Amino acid sequence: MDVLDIKQLDKSYGPVHAVKQLSLKVNKGQVFGILGPNGSGKTTTLAMILGIISPDSGDYRWFGMEDNPILHRKIGSLIETPNFYPYLNLVKNLKLVCRIKDIDFTEIERVLQLVELWDRRHSKFDTLSYGMKQRLSLASVLLGDPEVLVLDEPANGLDPEGIAEVRGIIKREAENGKTILLASHILDEVEKVCSHVAILKEGRLIADGEVGALLKGEKVLILASTEPERLMAFLEKHRGVEKFTRDKNDFRVDLKAGVDLISVSRDLLDDGIILSRMEEKKQTLEEQFLELVSNSKKI
Repeated sequence: MDVLDIKQLDKSYGPVHAVKQLSLKVNKGQVFGILGPNGSGKTTTLAMILGIISPDSGDYRWFGMEDNPILHRKIGSLIETPNFYPYLNLVKNLKLVCRIKDIDFTEIERVLQLVELWDRRHSKFDTLSYGMKQRLSLASVLLGDPEVLVLDEPANGLDPEGIAEVRGIIKREAENGKTILLASHILDEVEKVCSHVAILKEGRLIADGEVGALLKGEKVLILASTEPERLMAFLEKHRGVEKFTRDKNDFRVDLKAGVDLISVSRDLLDDGIILSRMEEKKQTLEEQFLELVSNSKKI
């Protein structure tokens, strides 16, 4: 079932073309990441689908319906940090949010327990750490138990401990059946949290799909020999080599699908090439992402 269907969304701010003919589908139960560097159109996209700003053209539908206030009760969003009152404690701040959303106060204990802030419920907002403030923001989003969470850079500015805490909250909500759409530029977090991802560059979609397939961390070989010219000649002609790069005597080799290390090793021995180094590495998520972005004109 499509929870969100985006068709050809387009948005410009004067000469800046922020989002370019973007089409995406998010299905029920997915943790869908919108990944891209700053200025790629992530926040603008989220703002459009939440009705905060209007697209210049294109369309989007939540649950197969046109945007309306009733649908927004099913969606909890965190685009900007809520304006909490620094001199009020956590419960009183959330009571104000409940009044705005017409939600019963009994929800407050539930969401503070979820984000592990119940023990700090009587603390004033300005006494919280930055990570705690971010978790309180998530608590306000979870009020009313929405079906969908839309989060813009939820781990931005947090230390490693804070990132892990936010990641844990998102994972628990996903396990409870929520559909989650989040924008991020933190590659590692997308890999750890998301089931699906769309990669944007300068407002344009360059790739989308399952994280495991799209950012799969292909294995690469690092080879070295005391006879680097012979090794290079071997790599240039070998049918199993997709591509390679050279750094002095080291060669970084991408193999074609279905080609394994054993067959390459056997062919090297048959050619009489002795290796001083053979190491199999998994291509990092960052390397995958940068490769996709750099090759985006070809996609």
